[in-house]
Amino acid sequence: MNKGRILVIEDEEKIANIVKAYLEKEGYVVTVAQTGQKALSALKDGFDLIILDLMLPDMDGEDICQTIRKDSDIPIIMLTAKSDEDNRVKGLGIGADDYVVKPFSPRELVARVKALLRRHKGTKESISFNNGNLIIDSLSFEIKKDGIPVIFTPTEFKLLHCLAKHPGQIFSRLQLVNVILGYDFEGYDRTIDAHVKNIRHKIEEDPRRPFYIKTVYGAGYKFIGQPDED
Repeated sequence: MNKGRILVIEDEEKIANIVKAYLEKEGYVVTVAQTGQKALSALKDGFDLIILDLMLPDMDGEDICQTIRKDSDIPIIMLTAKSDEDNRVKGLGIGADDYVVKPFSPRELVARVKALLRRHKGTKESISFNNGNLIIDSLSFEIKKDGIPVIFTPTEFKLLHCLAKHPGQIFSRLQLVNVILGYDFEGYDRTIDAHVKNIRHKIEEDPRRPFYIKTVYGAGYKFIGQPDED
């Protein structure tokens, strides 16, 4: 059974073949692109998720991620040898949803693929705030600000939706990691901060004076938008 189409952008043939074999065993249809140019050309075929190596022979993987994010919310998992926390935060900051460091467990990568696709395909009710100024629609996986659709990554959507469903409730960074990622994640505090920063730039008039997501110092974050009545 076809569980989804995945594009693996990886120039190391051995790694690409291992990832492809494990994903195909789970029922995914996998396409491998060994260069950035081939990957960008392949995108027109349509995929459900992208696994992106940052170290490619012809292009910077981060540039590819930013290009994709200009008009697509497709889930992206970065696959790289860059293991320090700053690089992880940078990758998430430019729109990646997850970050897997080489060497890695293929089974863990498959687990992350499954979790990310589940989050991306979640279907729940539409919720509206501040007289329709912000609308979060899980059925169509769409967010509108002042009536205009805003592109969100799956992780950003999941994080905002979690906060917005519980206005006024304080969530610690660890709680948010458990909700949106579903497994232990190293460096979780800065990871959540990077996602919140991205969200604020997309929905706040002034990210420095947030109107929707408030930082509760020493505790975490809470959503302070005013829910509209049904």
